[in-house]
Amino acid sequence: MAVASSRKLTLDDIVDLRAYERGREAFRAHVIALKKTRRVSVGPHVTLVFENRDTIRFQIQEMARAERILTDEGIRTELDIYNPLIPEPGTLSATLFLELTSDAELREWLPKLVGIERSIVLRFGGHEVRCRPEEEHAAQLTREEITASVHYVRFELTDDEVATWGSGPVELAVDHPDYRHAVTLSDETCAELGADLHGE
Repeated sequence: MAVASSRKLTLDDIVDLRAYERGREAFRAHVIALKKTRRVSVGPHVTLVFENRDTIRFQIQEMARAERILTDEGIRTELDIYNPLIPEPGTLSATLFLELTSDAELREWLPKLVGIERSIVLRFGGHEVRCRPEEEHAAQLTREEITASVHYVRFELTDDEVATWGSGPVELAVDHPDYRHAVTLSDETCAELGADLHGE
């Protein structure tokens, strides 16, 4: 099993802007293909993108490109923000998006879905694993009367739960009082997430 710390990104993993520009299209295509398998919609308004080392590296590289971050100090700031979203062995990490495209939907659903970041559950092999908000971001995103449209969550599995993963169907469910939907993960998504759980 991989050592957790070796999965985190360092300055050496983030290439400078000229080098990134040369390889950007190929890396972008790779991440788009990854996200097709790692993106899961649950009902009409909730989507989770399960993150891994490559998706987070892409996020940092794109942030550096968009904001012209050229210093090591600037990149270290981005690493500090995004490294916690890389799953360690035994965990899954996801960005939770509320897909709300109109002002009317935002006004209706953001107050309704307070607490959504604690309402996502994985069910498989007789187990039920509830997500937890990623602590560093939760303080900034959690409100009592209105929720944010983006949250960062993680699922922490026991060794027994990791061993059971992939032995049968996996359901991803939302059990929020105002939003109850569930979907069965595809075999491809289960395999991708199984690699995260085993530190691959």
